[in-house]
Amino acid sequence: MVFKDIPLLEYDPERISVINPIFELDDIDVPKRCIIPFYSSLLIEFEKAGHIYELMSFDSTVIEGIHLYEMHYKGERMAVMTPGFGAPFAAGNLELAIAMGCNKFIVIGSGGVLDADITRNKLIVLSSAIRDEGTSYHYIPPSREVEANPAMIKQIQNYLRKTHVDHLVGKTWTTDAFFRETPNKIKARKAEGAICVEMEASALMAVAQFRKVQLGFILAAGDDVSGLTWDQRLQTKNASFPERFFWLAADICLTL
Repeated sequence: MVFKDIPLLEYDPERISVINPIFELDDIDVPKRCIIPFYSSLLIEFEKAGHIYELMSFDSTVIEGIHLYEMHYKGERMAVMTPGFGAPFAAGNLELAIAMGCNKFIVIGSGGVLDADITRNKLIVLSSAIRDEGTSYHYIPPSREVEANPAMIKQIQNYLRKTHVDHLVGKTWTTDAFFRETPNKIKARKAEGAICVEMEASALMAVAQFRKVQLGFILAAGDDVSGLTWDQRLQTKNASFPERFFWLAADICLTL
């Protein structure tokens, strides 16, 4: 390997690692379609209500609480995976879900907007992500951006149009450091065409490309970081929105 000035630029295409996500599934039949919702409290509520039940879990001395759930919805089975937080954890959880047998993913969550005109809870189908995090560089060669799966974008859009759900399609900025979203960086990312910011998308897109699985990501507009002061927009927060967003994702998942 040729050493670079920055270690993240030293991409290694080798597919076998010292530690690999491998499971003894025995007789467990894991659904191929999977929803990954970045709403952890929602999964707790759903499990209590009996909407989902644990199919598999992964625990170690350093990581706990990773679960793969199953649910029956409109006569079909699908998996639901706990999301993790931040690019490394989310990518690791996606790896585990893939190793368990899932290969078609709809990811949903919320993120900040870089345009104040994008109203809270407006849906954004992610088309690409600026790779301002570290995890994706271990999965695909260095580049400024990673593209989302075009077929998944089309399929998600077709469903949203058919059901008259208002949405945007756009580029996100994935960062590892939400306390370092400075005015200068926000201005630069907006100039590149980014309309929102979050912490996982570019890594998840990279993992999906590397593992050759299908993944689509829908973001709901949350707080506003487009100005010089942070607007949490709590006055427009809708407590029931995450649940409605989840069932919309389930309907989209049924089309995959």
